[in-house]
Amino acid sequence: MSAASGTIGSIPAATPASETVAPRRMIAFLIMIFGMFMSILDIQIVSASLSEIQAGLSASATEVSWVQTAYLIAEVIAIPLSGFLSRAFGTRLLFAISAAGFTISSFMCGLTSTIDEMILWRAVQGFLGAGMIPTVFASAYTVFPRSKLSIVTPAIGLVATLAPTIGPTVGGYITDAASWHWLFFINVVPGILVTLGVLALVDFDQPNFALLDKFDWFGFAAMAGFLGSLEYVLEEGPQYQWFEDESVAIMGVVCAISTVAFFYRVLTAKEPIVDIRAFTDRNFAVGSIFSFCVGIGLYGMTYIYPRYLAEIRGYNPLMIGETMFVSGLAMFMTAPLVGRLMNKVDPRYMIGVGLLVFALSTWQMTWITSQYDFYELLWPQIFRGLGIMLAMIPVNNIALGTLAPERMKNASGLFNLTRNMGGAVGLALINTVLNDRTDLHISRLHDVVNWGNASAVDMLNTLTQRFQGMGDAQLMALKVLWQRVHQQASVMAYADAFYLLTIFYIGLSLLVVVVKRPKPGAGAGAGH
Repeated sequence: MSAASGTIGSIPAATPASETVAPRRMIAFLIMIFGMFMSILDIQIVSASLSEIQAGLSASATEVSWVQTAYLIAEVIAIPLSGFLSRAFGTRLLFAISAAGFTISSFMCGLTSTIDEMILWRAVQGFLGAGMIPTVFASAYTVFPRSKLSIVTPAIGLVATLAPTIGPTVGGYITDAASWHWLFFINVVPGILVTLGVLALVDFDQPNFALLDKFDWFGFAAMAGFLGSLEYVLEEGPQYQWFEDESVAIMGVVCAISTVAFFYRVLTAKEPIVDIRAFTDRNFAVGSIFSFCVGIGLYGMTYIYPRYLAEIRGYNPLMIGETMFVSGLAMFMTAPLVGRLMNKVDPRYMIGVGLLVFALSTWQMTWITSQYDFYELLWPQIFRGLGIMLAMIPVNNIALGTLAPERMKNASGLFNLTRNMGGAVGLALINTVLNDRTDLHISRLHDVVNWGNASAVDMLNTLTQRFQGMGDAQLMALKVLWQRVHQQASVMAYADAFYLLTIFYIGLSLLVVVVKRPKPGAGAGAGH
């Protein structure tokens, strides 16, 4: 914490002018926030429309899943790299390159006619667009004085949590109103404006091109192998029984070897590709753990709700989007409240309460049935949005609010990586739970639904009578009965997943006792 204490000591020397923010800088920062919003939104914007993309590109279900996987793998590799590149190119140039590359690759995604082209351009889109995310976080804590963080951090916290949450909503509306191509074309005009705005207005720092001569290519290759293969294993593992699948097993070996090489390199290189020593700061380390765990819920719930609504309720993308809009609205309404509480309430209490509120939202879903609709999902979604915002914004401040400005760019990349990796781990665990528990419940229901069960026999007879004159009535009735059993087993598996998440977040809320409260005045504002 010595670096943090150095910034604390410089606060009193700051002049009153340092407490003001030039309108030019505020506008520039808002433009950057919008760019980050586009980048994070595109993680989930295709999730509710994958079936339309699959049909449009004549792809298989396995192939179309890579529309998301390719983006995620590329983004996870690029996010920690952004710290080094931001110091080398400067905020202005890096963000402009990132926004321009994201815009061009979005346009190419919309033009694709084959699944291979789509996967390629989605990977390019994820890799180039990723630089915008940690750059915004770093700028928030280095450009603005501490007194303004209660305004700035809720804004970036809102975008970081709201964008993936409303992704299915936005995607559903766009696909219904136009076509899946416009999921990507819609980025073009805003992307051009963001690029031009950043080039014209951002003046936060200066580039240091000499750093490029010290770029650690071996470290980059090791990091790409480590994070890329880990993301692949987490994405593909649940549906292929993990290491029973050859490709997952190979990637697991690549991950293990790359992990050793990566950590050896970053700990021994003179100019490491990523400086992991930021984790020696206790608050940054604990804040990153919280970010990882909040990422599990943030991305996990954005996945599990649309899957339930599509699989059990039979909703189309637009209906899913309209149902999921509630959480996004709750986040939007909560952000200003959290900003006001930041200066009045111990952030540790806010995190603890936020995690418990989130646990309440998942606990309410443990009673889920196949009849759960908009109104049954209303309060769980409201509590989910409220809990995420109460937890995530203080976590940002605890992790990044006590670091010295010179450590901020690198630390921001690591911090955002933890949230995304938490999402990847969360999705893998949720998929594993859903698959395994569905099989277990089907097995148990098969033991009950038999010829000795009077209710099952009565239902079968009723279904058989309904299908009389339509073919093999008894066979059709058996098929419908089996579908209902499978649906019920799936719903029970969803309840199990929500129950495990409830226990997890109740336990996580107890971890706030190890967090050291950031001292008033600590943080990036000292740089002014």
